[in-house]
Amino acid sequence: MTRKKILLVEDNPDDVALTLRAFKKNNILNEVVIAADGQAALDWLFGEGVHAGRDPADVPAFVLLDLKLPKVDGMDVLRALRRDPRTRLLRVVMLTTSREEQDVIESYNLGANSYIRKPVDFDEFIKVVGQLGFYWLILNEPLPPGE
Repeated sequence: MTRKKILLVEDNPDDVALTLRAFKKNNILNEVVIAADGQAALDWLFGEGVHAGRDPADVPAFVLLDLKLPKVDGMDVLRALRRDPRTRLLRVVMLTTSREEQDVIESYNLGANSYIRKPVDFDEFIKVVGQLGFYWLILNEPLPPGE
């Protein structure tokens, strides 16, 4: 059985490196696709732009989505995902530094499956990412194929 990919949408290279390190440290061996901005994420998911020809039916296990992104911000990415029938049920975890209550509310109103604040402490970040991987890849029951 092939492991599903994880899409990490993050513009901060330090946070990308930290997340990849946290996955490795927690033995999460799924391939991680990195999109450095919201438009790159949408292009990858929908098989457009530089990803033309990629099968958009091959959806990731889940998306880790930052809010503050160049080109297309995280909320607009989430809106686009929920508007399209191919991705409307895709599991999206907002992983951000934002402590704004309005960001939490809007994320859930737009259909985010989870909202996690990035811990600033390295050990805590490793632990949180491990728990995210365990939950979304092992515990959570995905939709049957074709749904």
